[in-house]
Amino acid sequence: MQPYFLPYIGYFQLIGAVNEFITYDNIKYTKKGWINRNRMLRNGQDVMFTVPLTGASDHLTIVERELAAEFDRAKLLSQFRGAYLRAPFFESTFPLIERVVNHPDNNLFRFLHNSIMEVCAHLGLKTKITVSSTVPIDPGLKNQDMVLAYCKAAGAETYVNAIGGVELYSKDVFREQGIELRFLKSRPFEYAQLGAPFVPWLSILDVLMFNPIEAVQSCIASNYELV
Repeated sequence: MQPYFLPYIGYFQLIGAVNEFITYDNIKYTKKGWINRNRMLRNGQDVMFTVPLTGASDHLTIVERELAAEFDRAKLLSQFRGAYLRAPFFESTFPLIERVVNHPDNNLFRFLHNSIMEVCAHLGLKTKITVSSTVPIDPGLKNQDMVLAYCKAAGAETYVNAIGGVELYSKDVFREQGIELRFLKSRPFEYAQLGAPFVPWLSILDVLMFNPIEAVQSCIASNYELV
């Protein structure tokens, strides 16, 4: 799965549900996706936050993209602080966010990969995380064929994908290759925020600011179904 900046809790449920998680560094960066942006809560409303990138060709991969020189880490942290200073778990969460944002590497993939590793460590997730370019498969493979090749390289008997992949992958095709295909569907996880009504599916940043770590770990471990 491609990396995202401080993704929503379902991403970490997926990491926690598997023995090995492959994160893509060598696939095309998608400009309109969520790779370098996400949503947080500010004054009761969801707002976007973004890590800006240098201008570059649309054909470059994630690992070939760079953070913009004008990316102001202190300004982004100030925005987070202003939004969440009154949150009940600000003091225990903000040091994590500082480590993520202040990571000095300006390579997009390495910046995002570090953020995923930092959050996993904070949550106690010990799943093996493999970078896709280190796995020797045919680089010309695409989509389902590429995923199957990674599964075979890892010796997988089961492949778990986010629920959004239901229309992309065929259980019959995977079964023919001796691999069970499952999809992870997150259940709703509602909690008290600063204001009402509840705004769902925000960044893991929001979840950690408003919940004790034990509740977040419990949600990651069990608040989903495999279909």
